[in-house]
Amino acid sequence: MDLQIYGFSFTLILFFSINNATLQEKPSTTSPQINSNSVLVALLDSHYTELSELVEKALLLQTLEEAVTKHNITIFAPKNEALERDLDPEFKRFLLEPGNLKSLQSLLLFHMIPNRFQSNNWPKNEQKTRRRSTLCPGEEQLNVFQKSGEKMVSISKIIHPDDIIKPDGIIHGIESVLIPKSVQQDFNTRRSLRSISAVIPQGAPEVDPRTNRLKKNPKTQVPAGAPPVLPIYSAMAPGPSLAPAPAPGPGGPHHHFDGETQVKDFIQTLLHYGGYNELADILVNLTSLATEMGRLVSEGYVLTVLAPNDEAMAKLTTDQLSEPGAPEQIMYYHIIPEYQTEESMYNSVRRFGKVKYDTLRLPHKVVAEEADGSVKFGFDEGSAYLFDPDIYTDGRISVQGIDGVLFPVEEIKVAPKAAPVVAKPRRGKLMEVACSVLGC
Repeated sequence: MDLQIYGFSFTLILFFSINNATLQEKPSTTSPQINSNSVLVALLDSHYTELSELVEKALLLQTLEEAVTKHNITIFAPKNEALERDLDPEFKRFLLEPGNLKSLQSLLLFHMIPNRFQSNNWPKNEQKTRRRSTLCPGEEQLNVFQKSGEKMVSISKIIHPDDIIKPDGIIHGIESVLIPKSVQQDFNTRRSLRSISAVIPQGAPEVDPRTNRLKKNPKTQVPAGAPPVLPIYSAMAPGPSLAPAPAPGPGGPHHHFDGETQVKDFIQTLLHYGGYNELADILVNLTSLATEMGRLVSEGYVLTVLAPNDEAMAKLTTDQLSEPGAPEQIMYYHIIPEYQTEESMYNSVRRFGKVKYDTLRLPHKVVAEEADGSVKFGFDEGSAYLFDPDIYTDGRISVQGIDGVLFPVEEIKVAPKAAPVVAKPRRGKLMEVACSVLGC
């Protein structure tokens, strides 16, 4: 009986002894206590508000608390402007995305080294460089050196050395953000994948009613002064209109020139120059060509107008102008989608003999050649001479006065050779009508 009691008592003593030893050896799970004079407390209360907010968002406080209980740390703190305004907005969005928490933590820990490094520890010789490991595992070391008398850490300049000094650490203010290679690579990879996988929405293709072909859309915005991406024929209105169109509205994203004002200027110049009232009347009253030309110039296209004078326009009959779209077709044949002056055209015909210019009336071209020291357009009886050179030249629109109305060769051959027909009178008071529309 005594042996049983003795054995039971020994067992209890042994159990409590083992259990007590186990409790004493079990490590404490509580977080380390941080002194109010710690460098971490100073960082959170400092003027480096952007950095301190990112440290809290990255859930790094506990990691840094464990670090300062083991050793001093040195923090290179970017100024608020570097994190708020100077940082690439797309890169900052990348860092703040919940899925990229590891990248944000790596970037912040890359600004901290696990030892105390004050300003008097900087290399005095500019040829020497000290390398310091960071709290970011697996990253390259930071280079600490002097350049032109300035203290540097990697690519950033120290603007506030020894800004905050505490028993367990020190904070230096730096000018820019230090980005480790791994974070930069993650950002580049994510951006490349996004650009590859992104689907750019596109509308239904448009068909040009004149050519029954798909219209091409410019891929990039045309900078001011650069030629448009599309040919001018793709930018023209799909068909002629007999009724005057409303004045063109303000320019859109591709409109870099005030075409409406330039077209009004050249029409007013025609009226003030004298002898071109009939052409001004057609542009303003009979057709929507003035609006169309203004829109084209606004989109960056250049035009050269071969302007028949009043004497030439008076030879046109009412029958020639009464067909639907006839005024537009006549005028389209007198508009060259290039910027030419009297000098440039004369130099061309002097050198090459004959030059063919494209017109807005597809597919017809107008032929120019040198004759009697001037430029002659067309053939034989349907020809016209450059009569009033450079009536209007502004770099976008060039107006050259000619003494005849031009027609394509095919139409000249088909035209019957009959007795001359007396031109029927057209509308009167053209000067007054044009001036009233233009506000002269």
